[in-house]
Amino acid sequence: MIRGNSGSSGVGGKTDHVFQVLPSPRLISTHIPYSLLPHGITKESSGCRIVYICRDSKDTMVSQWHFNKKTARDLAIAVPHVRWRHALEYWEESKTSRESKQVLFLRYEEIMQDPVGNLKKLADFMGCGFSTEEEEARVPQKIVDLCSLEKLKGSDVNKNGVVGDWRNHMTPEMAARLDRVVDQALQGSGLTLSHSM
Repeated sequence: MIRGNSGSSGVGGKTDHVFQVLPSPRLISTHIPYSLLPHGITKESSGCRIVYICRDSKDTMVSQWHFNKKTARDLAIAVPHVRWRHALEYWEESKTSRESKQVLFLRYEEIMQDPVGNLKKLADFMGCGFSTEEEEARVPQKIVDLCSLEKLKGSDVNKNGVVGDWRNHMTPEMAARLDRVVDQALQGSGLTLSHSM
């Protein structure tokens, strides 16, 4: 999402001008695949940092289902396949860009397990790690507390943020079938989108 942009938050085409007028540094949130990002963002010399957060495929499917209920669209297993390819693109870029440190790939479940540790990882990746004084003053923990799911309750975007909420919406058989489909789609990549918690 581009702050201050009331229209589409897409990248490319008619919205490119939005990026030109935004002051730097820019914070852009998008759902588009890595392959569709403008070259000006993805080239190593751009100085851009890309953070991709993936989630267990079953929780992603439930989230998509809730979203589609609002927009009256049907959901089939084929729909999130685009999301799996999407995650795979960012996963592969995070592995190839380790030296340039352009793409940081995080997992939602791991963030929820260790929010402070992952916040520190994110801050270091962005080049603004916490000082010793900030650490001693528990600034990372205070930031995590300010950004907690409790503070975000009522947000249109945030449903509940619970890891493993798929268990409230899928039978074990449905979950196993989805895991098989996703595992087959990601076979050989080293990426897994099934998380046991």
